[in-house]
Amino acid sequence: MQLRGVGTALITPFKADGSIDEPALRKHVAWQVQSGVNFLVPCGTTGETPTLSEEEQCRVIEIVVEANAGRVPVIAGATSNSTGEAVRKAAAIAGLKGVDGILSASPYYNKPTQEGQFQHFKAIAEAVDGKPIVLYSVQGRTAVNLEPATIARLSEIANIIAVKEASGNMSQIAEVCASVPLNFTVLSGDDAITLGFIGHGGKGVVSVVSNLIPNAMAELTSAALGGDFPRAQRIQRRYLPLMSACFFESNPIPVKAVLAMMKRIEEHYRLPMVSISDANRARLDQVVRRVGLLS
Repeated sequence: MQLRGVGTALITPFKADGSIDEPALRKHVAWQVQSGVNFLVPCGTTGETPTLSEEEQCRVIEIVVEANAGRVPVIAGATSNSTGEAVRKAAAIAGLKGVDGILSASPYYNKPTQEGQFQHFKAIAEAVDGKPIVLYSVQGRTAVNLEPATIARLSEIANIIAVKEASGNMSQIAEVCASVPLNFTVLSGDDAITLGFIGHGGKGVVSVVSNLIPNAMAELTSAALGGDFPRAQRIQRRYLPLMSACFFESNPIPVKAVLAMMKRIEEHYRLPMVSISDANRARLDQVVRRVGLLS
């Protein structure tokens, strides 16, 4: 399996009582796939996974798999800052029917060394019976950087096939792209710099904003990967304000607020996530109307 294009980091819709809104999730997945996204990523940070029980996490993945019906790959999140727990969770999720791969972030809070991260991901890779693994480097949330040399070492493990690189450091991104084998996939973890990623040899993006504009993000990545950068840049220029607006407050607060404006979900979160502030909601509304999502 080679990931390419746009994968949506799926939100998890909730009902007013805090339970998972299964019908809304099914509709959201169907819309994403029909709009041309290339793969789906349930149970990442955008899915508020830290607030889901293990049973709920498995249920979300099962719903995504059912709604997807085998049309695109499903790469499910499985992260813990305990290697033993990450191994157990990844093995369990890898065994779910219809899961094509695992996305796992660097251990958070305990700040392991590069060798510690290498051993952590190696243990996960060995535990999932050959299921593809996508590394996730996101220093802003984990407090540790997954350095290019470590990613290059991990790329030598047969079933570690890709990295979602969300450092935001273009020099590091260029170094990652230059240090891994050509068949190892480097994906952007930041919508706004996807074009730069692809220019350096990246193959696409795990996207937050594609929850809102799946067709446009599919077109943007397809154009850039096909070498039509002028077309990709036109799409980027139109939607860059929306990409930025998705981070007016902590993800996924703004993106769920916009989906509610679009009448696609009810706007509910689980603590510690709360509704967007009135001031930022007003800013968000202006951006959404400017890019035409509510027209």
